Amino acid sequence: MPPFFNVYLALVIAITLAFVPLFWLLEWPISEKAGLFAVTLIGCMLVMNKGLATLSTSLGALKVGLLNFKDGEFSNQLVYREKDPLGDLCLLYNESAEKLRQEKRWLHQRELMLDKVLQSSPEILLLVNDDKQVVFSNYAARDFFQSTSRLEGFALDTLLENLSNPAAVVLREAREGLFTLPRPSGESETWHLSIGQFVLNNQLHRLFILKQMTRELSRQEVAVWKKVIRIISHELNNSIGPVSSMLHSGKLLSENLDEPRLSRVFATISERIAHLSNFVQGYGKFAKLPEPQPERINRVAFISQLQQQWPFHYQEKGEGDLYADTIQLEQLLINLLKNAHESDSAPEDIMLTINLNKQHAVIEVSDGGKGMTETVLSQALIPFYSTKSTGSGLGLALCREIAEAHHGQIVLQNRSEGGLTVRVSFPTLANI
Repeated sequence: MPPFFNVYLALVIAITLAFVPLFWLLEWPISEKAGLFAVTLIGCMLVMNKGLATLSTSLGALKVGLLNFKDGEFSNQLVYREKDPLGDLCLLYNESAEKLRQEKRWLHQRELMLDKVLQSSPEILLLVNDDKQVVFSNYAARDFFQSTSRLEGFALDTLLENLSNPAAVVLREAREGLFTLPRPSGESETWHLSIGQFVLNNQLHRLFILKQMTRELSRQEVAVWKKVIRIISHELNNSIGPVSSMLHSGKLLSENLDEPRLSRVFATISERIAHLSNFVQGYGKFAKLPEPQPERINRVAFISQLQQQWPFHYQEKGEGDLYADTIQLEQLLINLLKNAHESDSAPEDIMLTINLNKQHAVIEVSDGGKGMTETVLSQALIPFYSTKSTGSGLGLALCREIAEAHHGQIVLQNRSEGGLTVRVSFPTLANI
């Protein structure tokens, strides 16, 4: 049916009905009456056609614009400027198009920002549709799955084929919670999996979020130990002060007594008070480790000073500068070298190695001693734990605290040829 057919039909009917009385009233020949009717009808239709043509063009443009709206395109503008209801409609369309265009630009910028945040997130993000196909992944996910290209389009089962068994199991079963993964160094990492479900484009999607929890759990563990140490130190200090005062008073009262056993008693008490004070001060140093102040270390002078305290062989690999808190790094290495010398290792088997590159500084202390059992390795970094009868269990715990304060980590590993290697790694100053 042609456009506006009903309008033309109504016009013909209206003119016909208007001419019926004229046919009866006018005494013209029938040919003249028919001619007048035809001229009137054609004239009215021409005028009507001109008006409807403008309306048709405007409505056509409005239809195209609304179809563009449907397709998400808001750049078209209508040029109809007449002051009539159609003009008001076109003006409202143009205002709506401009508003939608601004919101589209704002949404696009927000999507870019969101994508930047998600891509930079240290958490592993993996969005999978109902067909178990990856539709989004970030850089951390690509590193986790050891892929050099985008993961979008891959089936989840395909990605899990090259993944270590514990991670593959929890992802395949969509099992939320904590799980552990073995490290190449022999230690284990703690991870947490959380899963969110939502509908996108009328299809169910799952968002897998994998977070590395090893450092966080370690930080919380150290925080608990520090709190315990502060409480113990406070209680011990409250007791040491009065005991020292009473000891001094006792010495004064016994000066005129000829009793040699009292001198031995007082000497023993004094020695134990001094030992307990040193014990409290040592743990206080661990509990109140200050924020490191990294600086460029003169390695020649630094190594020379260490060798004056504990003999060892030294080798250096790679190129670059060593940045760390000098006092804290010295304390860390003194503790490690002291442990190496107390491990029944020959002094010539003790080696300090510093490996430098643009990303990390790796420091290793190796010895030729007896090494450690698996039980000792798993607990050696915990405060208060020691295998020595006179040990405080502070040395390695302080080393771990110093390493983590430098945004690094410490790893203990038995050597295949015998002995132990302690590896401390932390990022260079530019990567902290």
